[in-house]
Amino acid sequence: MSQPLPTEAELTEVADVTSQIRESISTVLSGMDTAVTATLATMLAEGHLLMEDVPGVGKTTLARALAASIDCSLGRLQFTPDLLPSDVTGVSIFRAADASFEFRPGPVFANVVIADEINRASPKTQSALLEAMAERSVTSDGTTRPLPRPFLVVATQNPIEMEGTYPLPEAQRDRFMAQVSVGYPSPQDEMSMLESHDGVDPLSLVTPVADTETIARLVDIARRVYTAPAIKQYIVDLATATRTDGALRLGASPRAALQLLAAAKSRAAMAARNHVLPDDIKALAVPVFAHRLISSTEARLAGRTSDQVIREILARTAVPSEARDVAPHRERAFTRTQAAPAQ
Repeated sequence: MSQPLPTEAELTEVADVTSQIRESISTVLSGMDTAVTATLATMLAEGHLLMEDVPGVGKTTLARALAASIDCSLGRLQFTPDLLPSDVTGVSIFRAADASFEFRPGPVFANVVIADEINRASPKTQSALLEAMAERSVTSDGTTRPLPRPFLVVATQNPIEMEGTYPLPEAQRDRFMAQVSVGYPSPQDEMSMLESHDGVDPLSLVTPVADTETIARLVDIARRVYTAPAIKQYIVDLATATRTDGALRLGASPRAALQLLAAAKSRAAMAARNHVLPDDIKALAVPVFAHRLISSTEARLAGRTSDQVIREILARTAVPSEARDVAPHRERAFTRTQAAPAQ
């Protein structure tokens, strides 16, 4: 039995709270609208985020600003080659007083977990974190312990410096719902940053605008956003196109299609809409799909990135358009039309 659509009051709450979080983050970082939108959509879709960019552009600061904007627990992991799986998940300590073992939770037992430079740890340690991401629980000494809700992992990695790193395998990259690049700020945004950071740490001034109970409620609301069959077919068409495109050696997985749907629902809810539009899919297709793809040798030699290939697929794939004769409060009907240029 399908769940009821979100009410107008519920959608208004989603839009208001996410807008307040966005404004709170903007007091610390400017000019990151695309990255912030993807981060919030990933959080409401109960996914995890991979941020890949050069050092010093604010990847970790964005994650810390998000955690500071929510009254929640924050875990921080600085990945190094000697980091052990138990440093991530926790360890059992023997108590001689009563000859028992006491489990001491690791940093992963937090609402927001920052995994800095995840590609610097060994594959064994990477897998410990990624297992917790997938199962949302940690098993130690035969006991399974659930992780808190909401639970968001924001992992960062540097694509430039490769010495002493262990690149994430494709199967592990597929665990991340989205990947974003922060990029360099515009001169105006950089000037604003210099002004706000002059003599003070703006993170210390951030106050929470929501709590974990509120975020969990928003997650449940976003999950009930309606998606028309034609929109789901649009997602399938895009995923299928990545698997047959000659420029790609590895296309999007079925998990990628499911996560694009979940992220699109979150974006719709953030806009106070009870239904997904093609624009939601087009806005999130690159962040959700691109990091899972492997370009062919010919495409790499031609300088074509996965992002470019996805945008080309978006441009040539037929887009559903809303029928004009459907009442606004009823479920939307969609028909197929010629592809529109991707934004």
